[in-house]
Amino acid sequence: MSTIPSSLRRLVITRAGEHCEYCCLSQAGQEATFHIDHVTPIVVGGETTGDNLALACVSCSLHKSARQKVEDPETGSIVPIFNPRQQVWEEHFCWEDVRVVGLTATGRGTIDALRMNRAIILSIRAEEQLLGRHPAP
Repeated sequence: MSTIPSSLRRLVITRAGEHCEYCCLSQAGQEATFHIDHVTPIVVGGETTGDNLALACVSCSLHKSARQKVEDPETGSIVPIFNPRQQVWEEHFCWEDVRVVGLTATGRGTIDALRMNRAIILSIRAEEQLLGRHPAP
């Protein structure tokens, strides 16, 4: 297990605008504290540096775990999971109201693997939308 210094933790949270870097959920209003995710997992050599850390809601963090590859549900191909440090969210995803839609194989596979459109998540986003916190700025 890696200890993340508080200054690095603050950098990650601030850089992410206090939103999950995978599903864009706002930390505001959530009871559970978001996780600092190692984009490349420690078990395969990922380092505890700003270039390898992302803010992740509990759901995305737990579903991602140590995954580096996911299956595109449309083609069955194995593709890299979305990397918020190296890729642009809007190139892989878009919004259809409160639903995240994959624009690429990586986007579709990430949505499926992280279960980003589960009913409970859609309900949370709908509430966040009413509060002006969805979609993320």
